[in-house]
Amino acid sequence: MNRELSKYFIKPMMLLCVIGLMIGGAVTAKAETEFTAKIKEAMAVMKTEAAKLGEPKLDGSSLFFGTTKMNGNYQLVDDFKTKFGCTATLFVKKNDGYIRISTNVLKNGNRAVGTPLDPKGAAIAAINKGEGFYGVVDILGSQYDTGYEPIKNAAGEIVGIYYIGFPLKK
Repeated sequence: MNRELSKYFIKPMMLLCVIGLMIGGAVTAKAETEFTAKIKEAMAVMKTEAAKLGEPKLDGSSLFFGTTKMNGNYQLVDDFKTKFGCTATLFVKKNDGYIRISTNVLKNGNRAVGTPLDPKGAAIAAINKGEGFYGVVDILGSQYDTGYEPIKNAAGEIVGIYYIGFPLKK
């Protein structure tokens, strides 16, 4: 009877405990940080300000909100640096990836326009499921506390990404 109990009860319970610990560790890793509230507030404002311009849509490799072309248009992202002290980016969907088209993130002293979102990162995995991602990521060699949300057109298709982040001090 003890072997039967072990086979059908104890071993599965041990497996569930291990899985629970793994899931618990993942939840802890996504705990809120000092920037979480600021990121969520800035993200909500970014989405509201973009929506005031109109529906998001793609035209080739260009992202529009209404009739406003966002490629190379830095007014929205620069406003966020002023208002919130954060980095901000708009990405456009290109094939299976996303490219920065409007950003205040710098690479070698210049705007990082044309650089891709990490194709192996956690953010792209969430976005491709239609979900937002909030957490610490490496952006062009520096750590940032970030938020990413999908930009969807009127048909509900993902056409880009909203990004807000704060650099973490080393």
